[in-house]
Amino acid sequence: MAHPTPDPNDDGGSVYDGLLEHHEVAGDDSQWAFGTDFEDPLAGMDTTVPDDVDAAELATYCLLLGDDALVLSQRLAEWSSNAPDLEEDIALSNIALDLLGQARLLLARAAAADPAVVPALPEGSPAPVEDALAFFRDAADFRCTRFVEGPNGDFAQTIARLLLFATVRLAAFERLGDHADPVLAAIAAKGVKELTYHRDFAGRWFLTLAQGTEESRRRLLAGLAQVWPLYPELAEAYDVGPEVDVVLDQVFAVSGVERPEAGRRVGGEHHTEALSRLLAEMQSVARAHPLGVW
Repeated sequence: MAHPTPDPNDDGGSVYDGLLEHHEVAGDDSQWAFGTDFEDPLAGMDTTVPDDVDAAELATYCLLLGDDALVLSQRLAEWSSNAPDLEEDIALSNIALDLLGQARLLLARAAAADPAVVPALPEGSPAPVEDALAFFRDAADFRCTRFVEGPNGDFAQTIARLLLFATVRLAAFERLGDHADPVLAAIAAKGVKELTYHRDFAGRWFLTLAQGTEESRRRLLAGLAQVWPLYPELAEAYDVGPEVDVVLDQVFAVSGVERPEAGRRVGGEHHTEALSRLLAEMQSVARAHPLGVW
């Protein structure tokens, strides 16, 4: 193979020189901090809470939506380089990034609505509010549903969980497009297109696995049975209507899968041990170096 002709104007510098030169400007280390060089996710929006909206309730609800997205995003990111093939690897990674973007917006909205939800940080910490909420809250302070907390299981179990989650969340976001808080309404409207893709991706794979081989069908049914007991908690938290049942019944019917029996919300602790383990890994660097810049 022929080597490219050297550029006579090339001084032999590294492709990273631009980063280093920028970093050497006096007092300019912003791109290395937690995220302080990124634009405020709510920049340009009036974050004043409307008079007819309870700020504390709005913040709590945004934390629920944001924490669900953050935790499931982290779970889906675990498939990176581990999915059945490259296309699904990229698809799951993109879905994880979509949810991470939703989490950032929702956590920022929660903090703007009620600054009291933001944990106290060490003096001088560069973490913006959404990072503070993601990295410096303990598991007990998270508002996510247990539905998103557990390990992925195999690919079929991940598909079953993603189908249920995306169907419920899409229905909720479509409804929230008319919310009295214009910021939450705008966040929901932005997320509808993303969640439609998430639901359709999971639905296609649900059908493929159900009608594939005996092994793929066995794994799908086992995965559905694993995630279904916590589904009522998810549906209750999002307060969705019959439109969700209509969609799921269609997917089950086309796939030839019997809908699991309606169950009650599973009792027990507000969170599972799996959430604590996930947060221990996700938050480790930020907590070890709360004043760190990189």
